[in-house]
Amino acid sequence: MMTQTPYTFYISQVEGFQKQLNSIKQKLFASSMLRLGLFLLMCYGIYYFFGDARWVIGVILLGSALFLYLISRHSDLSFQKNLLQELISLNRKELKALKRAVTDFPEGNEFKEDMHYYSQDIDLFGKGSFYQYLNRTATKEGAEKLAEKLKSNHIDNILQKQKAVKELSEKAAWRQDFTAYASISKSETSTAEVVQLLKTHSYFIPQMMRLLPIVFSLLSMAVFVALFLDIIGFKQVLLWLLIGLGISGVYLKKVNDLSAKMDKTQEVFQQYHYLLMQIEKTNFASSKLKSLQHQIAVENEKASLVAQKFSKKLNALDQRKNMLLGFIINGFLLWDLNQSYQIEQWMKTYAHKAEDWFAVIAEMDALNSLANFSFNHPNYTFPEITKGKNVIEARDFVHPLLDPAKAVTNNFNIENQQFFIITGANMAGKSTFLRTVSLGIVMANLGLPVCASGFAYSPIKLITSMRTSDSLTDDESYFFSELKRLKFIVDKIQEDNYFIILDEILKGTNSTDKALGSKKFIEKLVASHHASRQAGSTGIIATHDLSLCEVEKDHDEVKNYYFDAEIINDELHFDYTLKNGIAQNMNASFLLRKMKIVDD
Repeated sequence: MMTQTPYTFYISQVEGFQKQLNSIKQKLFASSMLRLGLFLLMCYGIYYFFGDARWVIGVILLGSALFLYLISRHSDLSFQKNLLQELISLNRKELKALKRAVTDFPEGNEFKEDMHYYSQDIDLFGKGSFYQYLNRTATKEGAEKLAEKLKSNHIDNILQKQKAVKELSEKAAWRQDFTAYASISKSETSTAEVVQLLKTHSYFIPQMMRLLPIVFSLLSMAVFVALFLDIIGFKQVLLWLLIGLGISGVYLKKVNDLSAKMDKTQEVFQQYHYLLMQIEKTNFASSKLKSLQHQIAVENEKASLVAQKFSKKLNALDQRKNMLLGFIINGFLLWDLNQSYQIEQWMKTYAHKAEDWFAVIAEMDALNSLANFSFNHPNYTFPEITKGKNVIEARDFVHPLLDPAKAVTNNFNIENQQFFIITGANMAGKSTFLRTVSLGIVMANLGLPVCASGFAYSPIKLITSMRTSDSLTDDESYFFSELKRLKFIVDKIQEDNYFIILDEILKGTNSTDKALGSKKFIEKLVASHHASRQAGSTGIIATHDLSLCEVEKDHDEVKNYYFDAEIINDELHFDYTLKNGIAQNMNASFLLRKMKIVDD
């Protein structure tokens, strides 16, 4: 049970993380001073023992080991700093989002589809869209998965979806950790590219490399001990170095190719092992989230540790890029061969799991956006899934992107196979209502709560025709584009049941032809369930053509509703309330006179 409002939660998060960030900054400063002190001490040691090669080498080796440890510690502190900065940024963005300022989030224009079932008609993507209002994904694949969910038109397992959204909604701190980890280490390489690289890799390191680098490294240690004991001289050490470089050189070209490929995967696994760890360490109750957790599992070890080990192996191979260090570690440790063998063994064992890991993380990233929406709207209602005669029975229903301080809610009840014809003046609220119903269906199918005090829903797919445009590139008229859309709808309702939403159909022809054609089309939709084995479709048609309201007389399934407009004290007033009947007042002539476009 949430004890804080979203606002107080985000405020407390910012304050807490800011205190932690200040502490980390102090530790980072101390760490930098410590590294500087060690470097100066090493320089003094080399100066003091200059002339005695053994002591100089000893100072360099010991100092380098300590320096590497301090670098690793500093790197961990820097990571914590970046994580805290990201968490602060996340919470500040959410505070702005509570005020409906969402310009910090992506618009999703790349996901638009001209011929999609509904996305173009209901502002699903683009500036000020529902996607921009909803999206909190931190990975490219998560953003794609969220867009896929919004466009999927799937009506299965809604209750399971709701349970997952509810559960994640209550794990606000966990969700933010997941998003922050995903945000601070983004890779330019897609997970699809990584999967392809792992699948197509040609193995080249022989099995003997399991032991040879270890044996060679032990012998190298013996060589250095012998040098310090004056048993051998520098010439023998140099000869041993050349032998090591010769063995490494045999596989140099193939190791170079492997290193180039693995450069693209290192950042991905560095990022994703944190995300796998976040999923593993949490106890989930809903079946959907448990299933995702099970999907990433590997035998005998945590997936996060397996991915982390691979990231470390890739990082170890990357050390070869330092020319001086690469020269030494390959000559004395056969470094490239050892790391390449370890990498290939990992790939043989776990490469097939990587695709599952990436898919689960993308799914979880998308689900976090849905859960964040639920968390930010505690007063919204999760639809009650029913199988009764009503498709939608909503109370105090309104569009979620409207300002709640100004928005007018409506009660709305439509039965299966019913069609509503909605009339009304310009700006009276018809189109907004159509988008409210459309988006409500999409949200319900996703498992999201809707902006209503009550919402009983019998799941149904959505199809719309509200915005049609001509195509200059295809030499296609507006009217023909609209006909293609209507044909698309007619074909689809032969395959399945849909909630059909139409706004002013056949706008591209003359009024007489439009009235006749629209009436015949509505009658075809109404009759579609009689010709089909399926239960049939349901829908809403908005129009300015009052003659279409006559269809109600001949078909019990058709009901007339309207949005009213009134002129009071020479001003136009709308109440934006859905009412039974047919509109009587239109406002075009009044507005033309009011704006002095035409004379009285």
